[in-house]
Amino acid sequence: MKVKITKYGHSCVLVEGEQRGKARVALFDPGGWSDIPTETIEWLDDVFISHIHGDHCDPEKLRQMVAKFPDVRITAPTEVVEVLRQQGFTQAAGIMPEGAVAFVSPHEEVSPFGAVVPEELGVHFLGVYTHPGDCHQFAATMPILALPIVAPWGSTRRALELALELKPKYALPVHDWFLSPEAREWTYEGMESVLSKQGITLLKPKMASR
Repeated sequence: MKVKITKYGHSCVLVEGEQRGKARVALFDPGGWSDIPTETIEWLDDVFISHIHGDHCDPEKLRQMVAKFPDVRITAPTEVVEVLRQQGFTQAAGIMPEGAVAFVSPHEEVSPFGAVVPEELGVHFLGVYTHPGDCHQFAATMPILALPIVAPWGSTRRALELALELKPKYALPVHDWFLSPEAREWTYEGMESVLSKQGITLLKPKMASR
């Protein structure tokens, strides 16, 4: 199956695939550090939110999506669904739509940056894409893995170890807002050198233009 992956900054990823001969489009983690050119997205079936943190869930960006695509499904953990419904997002639900499978992907420990570890949802989509949220401790991946690489709760070293353990065909670096453009390119090149030796292709994102 052909699939198109577009990264809109940090952990926000648009996945365009196919299901039963029809296009299927999903947006993952539209958070405050993403830059989503809503006007250029032609269709959207689903929005998946891994957890409540603002860099993964921005209500204003969701309002833009819902305004353009009123029938879009929003799938998220229970605590996110409750917050969104209080803000008028009647589309929010915790039931996985067809073609998506939830998996155990606990948010990493956030202390001392915060006291509460949020509820988190990992998603395998269309059998080709895995989006784990803020987690470096899950057991399996689809051929394309969204790999968090920089965070207060994790490290690039652990991200590489995880990719080498799970052996996806492709690794897409996400959760990298913390890096300058120069540091991001240097990090990508280093990861590419390590992963390519194990037959894993690093998908080095080019920022989507408006």
